[in-house]
Amino acid sequence: MVAVALIFGRLTADDYGDDVAADPRIDALRDLTVVTENPRFTKDYFDPDKRFIGNSVQVFFADGSSTGRISVDYPVGHRRRRVEGIPLLRAKFESALAAQLTVRQVREIMTASRDADVLDAMPIHRFLNGFSQLNAP
Repeated sequence: MVAVALIFGRLTADDYGDDVAADPRIDALRDLTVVTENPRFTKDYFDPDKRFIGNSVQVFFADGSSTGRISVDYPVGHRRRRVEGIPLLRAKFESALAAQLTVRQVREIMTASRDADVLDAMPIHRFLNGFSQLNAP
């Protein structure tokens, strides 16, 4: 995962596929990677009051220089970062819809899903009909 992010500057669901895994740069970078456990991250993962998957990354270069260490205790999907995460989740949802539906359908679904009162008042068949043009896999 780290190799893909460093090479491509992203990590998406598609990056877990065979096409990306076949890129020889990934294995070359993996061969240079050292992964170590941070015992605090492991402890905090099992702590029911925290339940986070903390991670750190630092890159060391052949010339001896390095980046600073970047640590994230609570990833954006964690319940303690809900305020930050909801807009990102909505954007991801809208992008996924836009890849399969018309602009009108996306607008209707997004409008309904942004307002709980609108969604609660909408007959379920009307909301589900908005998804009727999804392209089957």
